[in-house]
Amino acid sequence: MIIPWQNLSDDALDGIIESFVLREGTDYGEQEKSFAAKKQDVLNQIKSESIVIVFSELHESINLMQADTFKAE
Repeated sequence: MIIPWQNLSDDALDGIIESFVLREGTDYGEQEKSFAAKKQDVLNQIKSESIVIVFSELHESINLMQADTFKAE
């Protein structure tokens, strides 16, 4: 189920983004970016709806997914 980012508190949205950015494998290539810049990039993608916040009832977890990938499932 997609959770609209507008329905989340600022703290909840920030926590979801921080958790995502801190995961291994979210490196941004050869150029090093600050943690704040990485968070802002993710927030911009959420607001532009290129990625969505997805809640899995089965796993009781929240994840960020590319919008087109989620819709294909």
